[in-house]
Amino acid sequence: MNKTRTLDAEAAALLERARASTIPPYESVTPAKAREYNAMGRQHVQPAKPDMSLIQDLDAGGITLRHYRPLGVPAYLVLPALVYFHGGGWVLGDLDSHDVVARTLCNVSGGAVFSVNYRVAPEARFPAAVDDAFAATRWIAANAAALKCDPARLAVGGDSAGGNLAAVVALMARDAKGPALVHQALVYPATDLSMDYPSQREFAEGHILTRANQLWFHSHYLQSDADKQDWRASPLLAPSHAGLPPASILLAGCDPLRDEGHAYAERLRHAGVEVAVKEVPGTIHSFITMGKVLSAATPALHWLGSELKLAYIRA
Repeated sequence: MNKTRTLDAEAAALLERARASTIPPYESVTPAKAREYNAMGRQHVQPAKPDMSLIQDLDAGGITLRHYRPLGVPAYLVLPALVYFHGGGWVLGDLDSHDVVARTLCNVSGGAVFSVNYRVAPEARFPAAVDDAFAATRWIAANAAALKCDPARLAVGGDSAGGNLAAVVALMARDAKGPALVHQALVYPATDLSMDYPSQREFAEGHILTRANQLWFHSHYLQSDADKQDWRASPLLAPSHAGLPPASILLAGCDPLRDEGHAYAERLRHAGVEVAVKEVPGTIHSFITMGKVLSAATPALHWLGSELKLAYIRA
């Protein structure tokens, strides 16, 4: 877990372009300006959008969801569903930043996807995003019949901060005895905000997500450093991980969050939870949103979508 990883050629080239860019690091600007820069950069890295049979924005009790249904699926068919939480350090990101990710997972898994536009920080600090994520999941389960979804085949997923939220929602749903979840799809999830892992030190600078970035995200998301010990912020610290749904965990080899992703997988296994882990060598944090320039993105998303499809079949 602490062995040095080497960047692949595409990731190295992307990082070289980033170093030559005039865009300042997030920690040197306001959240509003960081969101502006983040949105500007998407056009250069996001691949073409896959076609879908339906894309519809919904109001889930004040939380906006984007509902996707796979291409070629008739409207009357009842589908399993993934509730997806976007990444962005709880500060950046939105429904558009992860639109291609949601479309791809939808088409590959054969299930519907509901992408959640949870509140972001610092306008809404911890645990606002957690509350929105769980409320949206409960709303989807409660309205499954109208949404043509099967409440007995509901999964949660997300990347980075969104992977954190998905892991937390799985814990909350277990403790609340519902909604029943059949799977959790976690992409380089933030599971322990202590940041005390070998990969955090190995990739502290120069690999898209830096240590300074993370501290900036935490400063805007958390109300105080004490929140890092709350399992709703650091799900690795939950008292128990028994009784959680099976997990598929997708990691990047050159990512500061790599080792806490492996640590979460081990914690789940120790608690008797079935876990599949795929570490994509040579690539970097956020790679699943960069399929236009990082060829590792699409097969990785197909792996995750296939894991979801299998989970739906087994449910």
